Amino acid sequence: MAENETSQDAAPQDTATQKPAQPPVVTNRIIAQYVRDMSFENILAQKGITGDATPDIQARVDVDARKRGADDQYEVITKLNITSKTKEKGETLFVLELDYAGVFQIGGVPDDQMGPYLMIECPRLVFPYVRKLVADLTREGGFQSLNLEQFDYVALYRAKLAAQIEAQKKMQAEQPVN
Repeated sequence: MAENETSQDAAPQDTATQKPAQPPVVTNRIIAQYVRDMSFENILAQKGITGDATPDIQARVDVDARKRGADDQYEVITKLNITSKTKEKGETLFVLELDYAGVFQIGGVPDDQMGPYLMIECPRLVFPYVRKLVADLTREGGFQSLNLEQFDYVALYRAKLAAQIEAQKKMQAEQPVN
């Protein structure tokens, strides 16, 4: 190579072609999980049901989350209310209420994304345990094991967010104008 020729390897690199900074790595560790509250009422055994006892099962789910005292620790509670009634007469067969909590240590999630992360991803992680508990409780209660389908936590989060926005609008509309 001649003295006045330069190697392209030695040329300064264009900053526009450099790779962007990597996003932080998300970490999520389940520290504990437990039944916070549970109730199973076998109405069929208490009162007896006449006629066809083909069940019609209604399941409602809610999720609640809160920050704990330790850094990056959160408690996420999945709240289930399951009612089984007869299709024919609407008589209640059983009622199952369950609050199942998970304690998570979470890192790398931006603050503006922590709410959705807690309300969507964390309940998904503990759902298999909730499903097993519900199946065991219903079977031990004298009914066919109830195997829950995965809940749509994204839709649940969106509905909760929409309800909060609607409540804020209602409060603003009710405030007197000075």
